[in-house]
Amino acid sequence: MYAARAVLPLLRSTCRPALVHRRLWNVRTLATVPESGPAVTATNRAEATLKRFWKTVGIEQPSINTPAQETLLKPHALPMTSLASRAIDAFGEEKTHKEVRAQLLQYLETDTICYHADEPAALVSLQEKHWKPLLDWSRSTFDIEINVSDSFLFSSQPPDTLRKLDEVMSKFDQWEMAAMERSTYTSKSLLIALALVKRQITVEQAALAAHVEVNSQIARWGEVEDTHDVDFHDIRRQLGSASCLLSNL
Repeated sequence: MYAARAVLPLLRSTCRPALVHRRLWNVRTLATVPESGPAVTATNRAEATLKRFWKTVGIEQPSINTPAQETLLKPHALPMTSLASRAIDAFGEEKTHKEVRAQLLQYLETDTICYHADEPAALVSLQEKHWKPLLDWSRSTFDIEINVSDSFLFSSQPPDTLRKLDEVMSKFDQWEMAAMERSTYTSKSLLIALALVKRQITVEQAALAAHVEVNSQIARWGEVEDTHDVDFHDIRRQLGSASCLLSNL
């Protein structure tokens, strides 16, 4: 029933017939989709990635990741594939959805944009430019109170704030939740991630907000080669993959 020579990453449904036919990494892959869900094919075997997911799958566009690959495939170079797999494999289950929401809410207690410094002036200016609009948006949009501090002795966020944000995330589908998880872990900020998933800010704005302190240090002391420059591109790659995943929703 199945014949395949490569792994087939499933990125989106297009309601096409139950025949998947595409070229991946210079290998032609052909597989039928079982009733239980989409097929992941490898070495002439097939498995259902997630039961009761897509009954038919058609992929028309070349993989976003594939053109960047040459002779060696590495996980860090496949951000879209790994993120789509996370959405399919994990967030179809309510238990996982709930567990991850609880983990992400812990980030609000130490959220990047909730800790403000009162010096140097350049840092204060960046905080006002990139963090204040996000705090104002979060407070007004979700009707919540967000505590900020200029000390490491920070009091926790109000329970009602945590409850309301949990309710917001509970309405996310599996794609939004996967994007929310990656964006939070990447930016170290639940509020930056939420603004990105809600399309309030762009990838570039999210990256700048997440790196306010780093950019202030670079402006003052200079860039560390093979560290700051790598981080500059990595955070945009990670946040960009989350944004791309949501672009067709």
